[in-house]
Amino acid sequence: MNPLLEISFRVPFDQIQASDVAPGVHALLEQSRARLDALIHDTRPRTYETVMIALDRLTEKLDYAMAVVRHLESVATTPDLRAAFNAVQPPVTEFYASLPLNEDLWRVVKAYSESEEAKHLAGTARRFLKKTVDGFRRAGAELDAEGKARLKAMDIELARITTKFAENVLDSTNEWELLIEEESKLAGLPATAIAAARASAESKQKTGWRFTLQAPSYLPLMTYLDDRSIREQAYRAYNSRASSGAHDNRALIPRILELRDAKAKLLGFGDFPDLVLVERMAHTGERAEVFLKDLHAKTQARFEEENRELEAFAGQGVLEAWDIAYWSEKQRQALYDFDEEALRPYFPLPRVQQGMFEIFRRVLGIHVIEEPGVPGWDPAVKCYAIYDHDTGMKLGSFYADWYPRENKRGGAWMDSLITGNPAAGEPHLGLICGNLTPPVDGKPALLTHREVETIFHEFGHLLHHCLSRVEVRSLAGTNVAWDFVELPSQIMENWCWERESLDLFARHYETGEAIPDELFQRMRNARNFRSANAQMRQLGFAFVDLSLHRRYDPARDGDVVGYSRAILQDFSAARLPEDHSMITGFTHLFSAPVAYGAGYYSYKWAEVLEADAFTRFRAEGIFSGRTGSEFRDRILARGDSEDPAELYRSFMGRDPDPKALLERNGLLRA
Repeated sequence: MNPLLEISFRVPFDQIQASDVAPGVHALLEQSRARLDALIHDTRPRTYETVMIALDRLTEKLDYAMAVVRHLESVATTPDLRAAFNAVQPPVTEFYASLPLNEDLWRVVKAYSESEEAKHLAGTARRFLKKTVDGFRRAGAELDAEGKARLKAMDIELARITTKFAENVLDSTNEWELLIEEESKLAGLPATAIAAARASAESKQKTGWRFTLQAPSYLPLMTYLDDRSIREQAYRAYNSRASSGAHDNRALIPRILELRDAKAKLLGFGDFPDLVLVERMAHTGERAEVFLKDLHAKTQARFEEENRELEAFAGQGVLEAWDIAYWSEKQRQALYDFDEEALRPYFPLPRVQQGMFEIFRRVLGIHVIEEPGVPGWDPAVKCYAIYDHDTGMKLGSFYADWYPRENKRGGAWMDSLITGNPAAGEPHLGLICGNLTPPVDGKPALLTHREVETIFHEFGHLLHHCLSRVEVRSLAGTNVAWDFVELPSQIMENWCWERESLDLFARHYETGEAIPDELFQRMRNARNFRSANAQMRQLGFAFVDLSLHRRYDPARDGDVVGYSRAILQDFSAARLPEDHSMITGFTHLFSAPVAYGAGYYSYKWAEVLEADAFTRFRAEGIFSGRTGSEFRDRILARGDSEDPAELYRSFMGRDPDPKALLERNGLLRA
């Protein structure tokens, strides 16, 4: 039997083959069409159950199969799997896009929305109905036949070319390697980076030290390597990915932007940001941009000061882009006597995970245990179960896949596989992935502090999914406004900076000793080192995102790479070289029909929320079960069952105060 045809809580990752994809997905498409037909022609009275819940469950099996296949293509891709995924994506996209355009279905939904029962709905049911009706209209339900056909064609093309964009970035990243055969050229690199480079070379049956553009290899090279010419070579390679040759994304970006804009205008919106943000906390592109401009104004002066200070410290004249990370680390060590590498021995991955589980047992009342023997997609993958600590109820399970591979895309992310209803005995299922420093030379994976933050961040997303108590699938878990979705993830990073929480897991992998007080204080003191630059970097990405989606015109503004580089230049500590084209590798914006397009500002928006929300934990105790219980009940469990601004106010008792972020980052000036 095809393993994709039935929803299985124990996903048979070890059985799924590329040859299963086409027949499985096409069979599920036919099932979904049959369920759609049954919903439309149901002769029973139109009720919330027969219309709204039936609609919510309509594509459940198809959603599951596509989530599994999409995930496998991102973590264990092969040429056959990629081809199979690309072959089924157009018909699946067409089917999903056709639902709000189906006149018979819209007639059923609209008729129910005007019924007597619908008028008396309350709470989650009322919100679900309203969002469904609004969503149908926003997706083109009231377009004429020609408009619907145009919209469907645009959705299919967007799905195809954004998938191609992501593939080009992955292939371009994997195409580059740097093999160093002279040990003297490794000067400056930490022992962990040298060992990893040696292991990477050996894995390819090569001698010497091999470096790639994957983060655990690239970042230490840019931060520590003394050889400036090699840093330049790696920098140029990383920031020109997918900008030429067989994997060139230059032509895809303008087409993606054109399609998004045309879709927005067809649906009656001024531009793509206004279309995608109408259901988010910012609501419009203009309001998002005003938010960014305010943060920019409050960051600019310190940003300029930091860069003058760095240039004076380096004493090398004008610094180039490939010098910034290197000299910043030198300056940080000089100012704070702090080297990030000194922390690695205290962050072995297994202990970090167990400590994180213990922290949120105390704070959120959950219990996490490993589930051995569950098949994954790679031997390094592990599975865990989450239980309510008091009742013993199983809330969900998740897979964790932390190490880089060449058949796996870069970055870190969380995804959902099954949205359940634990109260009805249906636990949730999700996954978290990263590209962290792998184990080497018989040692456990020894992480940087930033990698520890990454684990906590993705676990926050995972808990948002697995602690959901919303009975409507499409409103559950992380199905919230994208400028709210980062609140549960980003707030978790705060526990990586507190002495009490660090003492639960930050132990030397050989001696078991906690981080010495002196080293901890140096780490804390260095926390806001060049924080204005860190903030400006994120603001730059957000500004280029909104500028591309609100203003860019190829006929007027020319090449999209040059246009983007000119914007990013204002947020860069050094001159960007002419071949700088990071926009062609910006998967956040262009690897899906929507992705973070017109929404990259969400990271900063949510950072304001989480910095402010954590002030309550700081005031009431970082292990406060009472505060944690309220955060779980009023934020994590509620999904999109209520307006996010109301959820935030229910936890904090007021609207967010942006000063909390500026204060934490050391940017609040008198």
